[in-house]
Amino acid sequence: MPIPTELRKRAQRVKLLLMDIDGVLTDGRIYFVPDHQGRLIETKAFHPRDGLGIRYAREAGLKTGVISGRGGPVVKHRMKELGIDYVYQNSLEKLEPYRDLLREAKLKDEDICYIGDDLVDLPILKRAGLAVGVGNGHPYLRRHVHYWTKNPGGMGAVRETVELILSAQGKLEPILKYYLR
Repeated sequence: MPIPTELRKRAQRVKLLLMDIDGVLTDGRIYFVPDHQGRLIETKAFHPRDGLGIRYAREAGLKTGVISGRGGPVVKHRMKELGIDYVYQNSLEKLEPYRDLLREAKLKDEDICYIGDDLVDLPILKRAGLAVGVGNGHPYLRRHVHYWTKNPGGMGAVRETVELILSAQGKLEPILKYYLR
């Protein structure tokens, strides 16, 4: 599918893929299950298709990061497993961690693709060079994003975004050829 010119230009500049977690890398639901001592622990479900998309992004030279309003051991484990470069947890106010990340990574707003699903993501979405809302995100976000995924959060929206970026940057075809060999 052809990418509109303005969207392609934005995607070509991306150096860092930054995401929310709940509602983007997960479907937004939070599960509480008892551990072996009966204490409730929080868990989430992550889609492997998104994880593979993050792997492709990293292999293509993109940095990755998350800024999440929640946190915990499940998030820490999954982000380590995915090799996420920047992890900010328990940051409901996301703008300060975003600014810290820009300084640390020596990047500008236009170098960032941010994927969000709800109103707490607006401060970053309004600044990011490529602002993306997930298919089942809050409808108000549509006015403030450059791309709205077909896939819902936690069900391939991140992978869809990665493929858009890599296609615009001319890096998707080598990945596809690898699997078609």
